Amino acid sequence: MKKIYTLMLLVSASFAAMAQSAYTIKGNLVDSTGGLPFTSVFLLTPGDSSLVTFTRSDDKGAFVFKNLKKQDYLVKATYVGYLPYQELLKYDPAKLTVDLGGISLKPIQKELFEVVVRTAKAPINIKGDTIEYDARKFKVPPGSSVEDLLRKLPGFQLDAEGNIKAQGESVKKILVDGKRFFGDDPKVATKNLPAEAINKVQVFNDSSEQSKLTGIDDGKHEKTVNLELKEEFKKGGFGKGTIGGGSDERVMAKVNYNKFDSKNQFAVVGFGNNINQSGLSNNDYQDFKGSQSYNWNDNADFGFSLGGGVRIIYSDGDSEDEGLEIPQTWGPGQGFSKNYAGGINYNYDTKKTKVSTNYFFNQTTQTLDQLTRSQYFLPSSSYLLSDSSFNRNYAQNHRISLRVEKQLDSLNTVIFNVNSKIGNKSQTATNDKQFDNVQGENFRDQNLNNNYNGQNFIFSGALIYRHKFMKKGRNFAWSGTFNKNNNDQNALQKSSLDQFSVVGDNFPLGIGSFNINQNVLALNESQELKTSVLFIEPLSKKFSLETFYNFSNLAQNVNRDVFDQFSDNKPRVDSLSRYYENDIQFQRLGASIRYSFKGFNVAVGAAAQQYGINGKFFNQKGGALQTELNKPYFNVLPNLSINYDLKNNRFIFGNYSVGVSAPKLRDLQPFTDNSNPLYVRLGNPNLTPTTSHSSMIGFGLFNSVSFINIWTNLSFNYYQNQVVYNQKVGSDLVTTLTPENISGGKNFGHYFSFGFPIKKTKLSASVNTNVNFGRNLVYINNTLNQNDNQMYNLNLRFDLTPVEWFSMFTTFGKGLNYANYSINSTQNQQYQNNFIQSNTVIQFPKLIFLTADLNYSNYKNEKLNFNQHLPILNMSTYKILGKNKKSEVRISLYDVFKRNIGVRQSAYQNVISSSVTQTLSRYVMFTYTYNMRGVSANVKKSRWE
Repeated sequence: MKKIYTLMLLVSASFAAMAQSAYTIKGNLVDSTGGLPFTSVFLLTPGDSSLVTFTRSDDKGAFVFKNLKKQDYLVKATYVGYLPYQELLKYDPAKLTVDLGGISLKPIQKELFEVVVRTAKAPINIKGDTIEYDARKFKVPPGSSVEDLLRKLPGFQLDAEGNIKAQGESVKKILVDGKRFFGDDPKVATKNLPAEAINKVQVFNDSSEQSKLTGIDDGKHEKTVNLELKEEFKKGGFGKGTIGGGSDERVMAKVNYNKFDSKNQFAVVGFGNNINQSGLSNNDYQDFKGSQSYNWNDNADFGFSLGGGVRIIYSDGDSEDEGLEIPQTWGPGQGFSKNYAGGINYNYDTKKTKVSTNYFFNQTTQTLDQLTRSQYFLPSSSYLLSDSSFNRNYAQNHRISLRVEKQLDSLNTVIFNVNSKIGNKSQTATNDKQFDNVQGENFRDQNLNNNYNGQNFIFSGALIYRHKFMKKGRNFAWSGTFNKNNNDQNALQKSSLDQFSVVGDNFPLGIGSFNINQNVLALNESQELKTSVLFIEPLSKKFSLETFYNFSNLAQNVNRDVFDQFSDNKPRVDSLSRYYENDIQFQRLGASIRYSFKGFNVAVGAAAQQYGINGKFFNQKGGALQTELNKPYFNVLPNLSINYDLKNNRFIFGNYSVGVSAPKLRDLQPFTDNSNPLYVRLGNPNLTPTTSHSSMIGFGLFNSVSFINIWTNLSFNYYQNQVVYNQKVGSDLVTTLTPENISGGKNFGHYFSFGFPIKKTKLSASVNTNVNFGRNLVYINNTLNQNDNQMYNLNLRFDLTPVEWFSMFTTFGKGLNYANYSINSTQNQQYQNNFIQSNTVIQFPKLIFLTADLNYSNYKNEKLNFNQHLPILNMSTYKILGKNKKSEVRISLYDVFKRNIGVRQSAYQNVISSSVTQTLSRYVMFTYTYNMRGVSANVKKSRWE
């Protein structure tokens, strides 16, 4: 890694040295009264007026450009209310410093205003907190997307996946002509609209959706980009169809088409492959869902503007079960999978009526081979575990959703939202486990063979009514919600265990075998009714009062029957079977006062919360009551948020909140789960909710003259009654896991980011650091084990775009992690995660492109003798074809060095582990793509043609 860092620094230094030149241009901008401060000054190429670099004059109107390439320049200066200055400056080898002297700008006369607006467009205009780019001044290759254009704009930063940062902040949404375009996710428009369709790009801080709904400024902002279209691109369709085949029988096909106008959006999507793309990519998801993909005013649980920092969040504990959302993937999955999916979506969007409905189907079959090596530490000893696992997973789902938003009049709005899913899943899992003592002797073997089939039905419906009063800022809202979830499973669980006597650490195990073979039938049903009320009253121009009430009732039924498969009559095992009824009632009444004046915004509030669990436990349905639980919990929860706009793109922000989260259903159930007889899981109906104290403070700035940005924040979290899995390890090394409440867990984090241009429009850099300190507590055999984790991450990024036909974006990352344990200091360890990511694109003559994506990772853990180097290189070359540049033929080589595997390292409680997962490796793929972006393109020839 050190050699690579050194090489990168040398490359950067070489580039800077090449850019060095003695050529300097300077001047002073004045009017009849004196110097014109902070005037925008640009250097353009005379041939096509594309931007070379820019600056702003100082407080006396002086400006200077240093280290320029020796060539002709077009000098342009603009100032609001004045005629622009423009002069062609011929390069003279005898004059390495050109002083333009005093440049006088004249006020715009009314009769000249229209002419000036039409002819004097500068590449960049800065209007308060808004930066506006003239897209025509930034050259990109023909057929380029908006994403390619943004990479050229000063102040923008895009990673390999297309995630966008502007002025150091993540862009929250993209607007097209001021309206949402197929969703708020920025990558939708940037990947699909052609660069030639864009007239202007505007960057600004938009108000939060909460502020827009209520009319009350909450001090929060969302970094937003607006794309102003040229007139001929105001409506149309875009889509893409790709088909491909390659080595090792790899095949793929994908198609999406989207049609839009001012009111309607229609989309279809479909794919099938065996290259591990198991769900929609983020931009495909947004394409499909359209402008309804994010609906911030669908929040039916009113309360503090952070969206429920104090709400009870109920979880059924089945984190692997897909919910109502369409599945998304952020990159190739692990293992090997075959995938099919398709859907149709229609949106109708006007000022008063918004309708969205869609259907989506997906099916995935996955095989997964994994090897995990772990070390388990006990108070006075330790042992090693090698786990070789094979999994075959299958999932099929149908999803249907409908959303209707109707503005009845200027004061009343109704929203109706329905989502549903029907699905089935199956899994076959085989594990071969080998237990060794620290001397390396094998003292136990275990084989697990578990499989299950499950069906799932989810329905969620919500009705929201909002009313704005005639008095500005006064608002009322009501919501009602019904949720239903049925989850049924039929599982077979088999385990065989063999134990051996050894010479070294033998543990009192003895010699022998132990087996289980059981059938588990689990029927889970829940339904929930919720309602919320919100009222906002402006007390004055500076103060407003927000009050709210939340109520919910959740009813759950769980019927678990376990049958012994060893006996011919397959008897029910009463000790492992239960029938469980549970009711959770939740009420919250809260209020907050907000002060907002001259950029300073602070809200202080509190909520009184009542939460009760009523449970009844039976050995079987219809049997005698065995246990009854009736526990109320009451909390008063404060909330504080501060936002201070210091103007000139400087911000201070912070918050403090107390949250309460309910125990998971899996942890509350008084069942014994012995599917793995060496790790027996017990439920605990006496668990109490976890209380979390969260605080954060931060600062950010963006300098629109130098394009330097700085963002930093500190955060701290403290947990009371945190649910952890306490362990009791018997002399036979059987671990019993019981969820318990414990207080004292905490987490501290710090983030810092610094971005700056080395040479404007050519080379920029950023550095960010992330530090995290965490403390986790758990009891092992009634002895408290304190696990302290430290994480240090450093990332360095360079964006190099020296010419229109070459770009390279490179990120270096180094991660250092420490894990320390109080119960046994010998398990303390250090492990590293280092990486290099690079994306390079080169355009050759005749619209031929070469791309290379490098992802080099190094995972190192000396305690486990683990050191993995994974150089993953993907390369492709493609050619743009056709009169309108809409066809593409491509040959791609994935994983050039054939090193792709899944690697993971972790340290938690009393365990350290590392795992390696077999996954799709080197293959060649040939693809043809037909790409339609907007209407017929009128592409100018590139410099090659």
